[in-house]
Amino acid sequence: MRSLYLLLVPTLLLLLAFPVSRGRYNDDFDDGEDMADFDDNDFAEFEDMNDDQAAEAETAPPPRVPQSSQPDEEEDEDEATVELEDGQDGFEDSETQDQDIYSKYDQEEFEGIGDMEKTSHSMKDPLIIHTVPAHLQNSWESYYMEILMVTGLLAYIMNYIIGKNKNSRLAQAWFNSHRELLESNFALVGDDGTSKEAVSTGKLNQENEHIYNLWCSGRVCCEGMLIQLKFLKRQDLLNVLARMMRPTCDQVQIKVTLNDEDMDTFVFAVGTKKAMARLQKEMQDLSEFCGDKPKSGAKYGLPDSLTILSEMGEVTDGVMDNKMVHYITNHADKIESIHFSDQFSGPKVMQEEGQPLKLPETKKTLLFTFTVPGMGNTSPKDMDSLLPLMNMVIYSIDKVKKLRLNREGKQKADRNRARVEENFLKQTHAQRQEAAQTRREEKKRAEKERIMNEEDPERQRRLEEAAQRREQKKIEKKQMKMKQIKVKAM
Repeated sequence: MRSLYLLLVPTLLLLLAFPVSRGRYNDDFDDGEDMADFDDNDFAEFEDMNDDQAAEAETAPPPRVPQSSQPDEEEDEDEATVELEDGQDGFEDSETQDQDIYSKYDQEEFEGIGDMEKTSHSMKDPLIIHTVPAHLQNSWESYYMEILMVTGLLAYIMNYIIGKNKNSRLAQAWFNSHRELLESNFALVGDDGTSKEAVSTGKLNQENEHIYNLWCSGRVCCEGMLIQLKFLKRQDLLNVLARMMRPTCDQVQIKVTLNDEDMDTFVFAVGTKKAMARLQKEMQDLSEFCGDKPKSGAKYGLPDSLTILSEMGEVTDGVMDNKMVHYITNHADKIESIHFSDQFSGPKVMQEEGQPLKLPETKKTLLFTFTVPGMGNTSPKDMDSLLPLMNMVIYSIDKVKKLRLNREGKQKADRNRARVEENFLKQTHAQRQEAAQTRREEKKRAEKERIMNEEDPERQRRLEEAAQRREQKKIEKKQMKMKQIKVKAM
């Protein structure tokens, strides 16, 4: 009985479950059924759901969509075809359609929509404008280096033009004030040396922007006179700035070359203390013939600023007459040095290997160095003040021609020149021996090479024998000289 009861219970459960499952699947469509057999009321539930979703979409704010997705959505709208229901007159606005479409999307299927909205919200953040650094700004302050360079270049060009013109005006002012005196004493004034024949050009020869030359010749007792106007480098801006710290003056240097018979043998110089010390150290003739320290010229009435270098006292007495002292005393501020010498060879010349093997060539020369007043701020009127000094130069030429040493002075001058030559020979004796030995060795080497290059063996043998005989003869001559010296000593 109990087993029968157990069989009936499952049977009843199956019977109760069968009608329920059959009713559940009665709503499904069969394969051959027509859609017209179903009532419109069967879809009423879905229509109500659509109305609720549309109402929620109208009340909800429209979601922000990135601009990049709009073209794709427009293409989808163009491709999509929407059938209107009976109660609708036309299409809604594009924004409303987008809202309806996005409201029907499944949030799980379109997971990136929320991130896109966050990105669009982040684009609304205000822009932060940083200040551009000063060195990157496009202003005049960024080009201060270029401005300084252009300004310096313009200043250099303007200074070059102004300085060059000023030197030219000063040179022309000097020539205009001295031209009459020079033409009255010299037949040729202003030869530039370009033509074969000497031609008087009557103008200065410009060597560069601050040096002007004038060559004069055609006068008794002198070969010629070279006048050199050495102005300051006013065209050089750096030199102008340097002169602000250490002022200097313009100079006029005059070199007169005399004939050999028109000057006696003596060396004499007068000038400032600084100039005399420098010349005695640098000039060959003053260092050799005027070895004593510079002496004061107070004995002759010269200012204390001037000193004298002289080979002999007789020379000083002969040169410093009343007229010469008058010129020097009245223009002592313009005189730097006056140098008379029959042994003038210029500054000391030292070769790299040692002293020169020959005495330098000498000329009988008169040198004058005058300073232009103004300490650099020279005006054309200052050039006119140098005219009396040119008169002194002309007078010095005639004075030196007339000056003659007495017998004792002449002998002393000759002894001084012999002493200088002897000292020079002693200093260069070893060098001359080395030079002679070098020449002999080179001669022997050349002779040996000539013998070795001889192709004929017999001729080569004869040349070697001749060389040996010559060497033997030289040895015998040396031995004979030694024997003669010994005999004389006995």
